[in-house]
Amino acid sequence: MTTSRRLTLVWVVLLALTFGSFAVGIEQGARFADVAAIAIIAIALVKVRLIGLHFMDVRDAPIALRAVFEGYVLVVFVALVALDLVVRP
Repeated sequence: MTTSRRLTLVWVVLLALTFGSFAVGIEQGARFADVAAIAIIAIALVKVRLIGLHFMDVRDAPIALRAVFEGYVLVVFVALVALDLVVRP
């Protein structure tokens, strides 16, 4: 697969994820607000990972840099979910 084709495919996936997170946000009721918030955070971090790996070329970086990036994404996810669960009334 050529670089141009791969990046176009990733861009389409990013668009789909954007619309998906929007749909989750407007369709959630008060009963499922926690689940919807966590789903939106997860979708956002999948998008961060796709952008980092494909548009910033972290996928071709040395393994140490890639591990730091993957760890960063995981730590941010855990921190945001924890904050959401603690702060939500």
